[in-house]
Amino acid sequence: MQREAYENLVRAERSRLEQVLCGFTDAEWQATSLCDGWTVEEVVAHLTAAASTGTAAWLLSVVRAGFDAAKHNDRMIERYRGSDAVGTLARFRAAVPSRITPTRDYAAFLGEVVVHSQDIAFPLGLALDPDSRSVLEIARFFSTRDFAVNSKKMVRGLTLEASDADFRSGQGPSVHGPILSLVMVMAGRRAFLPHLSGDGVGELAGRLSV
Repeated sequence: MQREAYENLVRAERSRLEQVLCGFTDAEWQATSLCDGWTVEEVVAHLTAAASTGTAAWLLSVVRAGFDAAKHNDRMIERYRGSDAVGTLARFRAAVPSRITPTRDYAAFLGEVVVHSQDIAFPLGLALDPDSRSVLEIARFFSTRDFAVNSKKMVRGLTLEASDADFRSGQGPSVHGPILSLVMVMAGRRAFLPHLSGDGVGELAGRLSV
């Protein structure tokens, strides 16, 4: 896919999330997401940061954080969250059309939006269905590259096969299920394991526990 195609998918996924966020209560904004103990509001601020920070500024932030990814992320979240949830949503809404990415790994940043959208929606019991093209591109990327998450390492020696898309990757014990669940597990989200089946699921569960 060309950059413009990725950008169109990213904008569509951000817009899909923004529409859901518009109806959130204060309690939902402060709910715990699937992402490292972050609240929903913190995940949204993280997405705004990624959509607002170019390569030079991103690298500078990493250096100033002493190459501590957690410290870097926390500082960026504080910078891009609003004084309240309304303000955080407004900043995210303004970033929806952004074409900025910290690097040229466009599939990775499409993955950021889709995975973090599920980090928000899943614990709240909300259905948020991304574009099938987005999920397929992310699955292909995650299964062949370690970037931000060790997705390739997570599924090494396993065969992944989607039940609802033309996706198959790897060799070894089988892991079978919806492609979105495969993507989320590759991203380290154990909550999606029950959606998968096959003789490789036990191995995958063990890796997620480490």
